Amino acid sequence: MTLADDHQLAWRLARDAGQRLLTLQAGDLAPDALRAAGDRLSHEYLAAELARLRPGDAVLSEEGVDDAGRLAARRVWIVDPLDGTREFGEPGRSDWAVHVALWQDGELVAGAVALPAEDRVLSTWQPEAAPPVADAPLRLVVSRTRPPAFVARLAAGLGAIELPMGSAGAKAAAVITGRADAYVHSGGQYEWDSAAPVAVARAAGLHASRINGSPLRYNQADPRLSDILVCPVELAPRLLGAIESAMAADQPPLPAGATAAHGDALPHGDVPPHSDLEPS
Repeated sequence: MTLADDHQLAWRLARDAGQRLLTLQAGDLAPDALRAAGDRLSHEYLAAELARLRPGDAVLSEEGVDDAGRLAARRVWIVDPLDGTREFGEPGRSDWAVHVALWQDGELVAGAVALPAEDRVLSTWQPEAAPPVADAPLRLVVSRTRPPAFVARLAAGLGAIELPMGSAGAKAAAVITGRADAYVHSGGQYEWDSAAPVAVARAAGLHASRINGSPLRYNQADPRLSDILVCPVELAPRLLGAIESAMAADQPPLPAGATAAHGDALPHGDVPPHSDLEPS
């Protein structure tokens, strides 16, 4: 087994899970039943294949029971069997995805984001080339159901356009393929929402961090990882500065003579209870 094998395995698992979801979607299930069946079908397939092909590796899945033993593992597959469950249940929508990522020794080393409705898989096996930044208003891809409160101010300050979209994978894919310039989110995400998109984005040469510029860390005891910025490297300083300014407006004034505690200047938003509907 080599890392090249892991790249290809992530690609194949994401693709094949996506094909199974398309077959399920072509049936006659009602939307809620379709969503539940999609989550279950994709999770069971991915879990079974990883147990068969990588029996020594740990797995962290949105739809699985979290085993604390993963914290001592060298290799952990972080998967979202159906990212954008809400969109999957809405006829005609393509902004849902399958995420498969591998974390090893502290880093994301392989990943794939399948966009089954677009017949496309973005992966670290065959990375995309980062698109050039267009000389036009910036396009910020944001949550279609729960955009962070500060995003409107961020867009206004940048003279940017907001592009609402469903799953986290679809949003990251829009940046990777040049259909958007940045993905900004705060509040309501977990490691499985961003691990595969971040692995693929970095393989394409893009910047990926938390919205205060700090690193995204995976395989943590608490899998909540509530905010993210994905963008071209050359845009990162500008966007991080603009995010800081936009979020500062959310902060209550400090009492006279008081100073903010280290790290308090950029809160990452409240994380709601785990939901089976993609929250980003």
